[in-house]
Amino acid sequence: QLQASGGGLVQDGGSLRLSCVASGNIFSINTMGWYRQAPGKQRELVAVITTGGSTNYADSVKGRFTISRGNAKNTVYLQMNSLKPEDTAVYYCRATTRNGVNYWGKGTQVTVSS
Repeated sequence: QLQASGGGLVQDGGSLRLSCVASGNIFSINTMGWYRQAPGKQRELVAVITTGGSTNYADSVKGRFTISRGNAKNTVYLQMNSLKPEDTAVYYCRATTRNGVNYWGKGTQVTVSS
């Protein structure tokens, strides 16, 4: 089970920090990440991080967003700075196990006003 939090309404140029906590069989988790879906668009990758700390970001967020994991490896954070109206979307947390099974959390709404 994944529980995401931290979304909200922020002005253009503002910051938000999303958090996601995994519970249950957390020892099988390999990769954790954030995806987002804007109205009328497909869900897209924002950022992912492996257990070893390797990261990958969408080009649109590089230099503005930072993904990190907690010491217990069952928590993932997304620090979002210099937010833009085009970042407005529902943000979803995803955990992928070592055998490739994906688990999704309920989304959290991020709205950036211009």
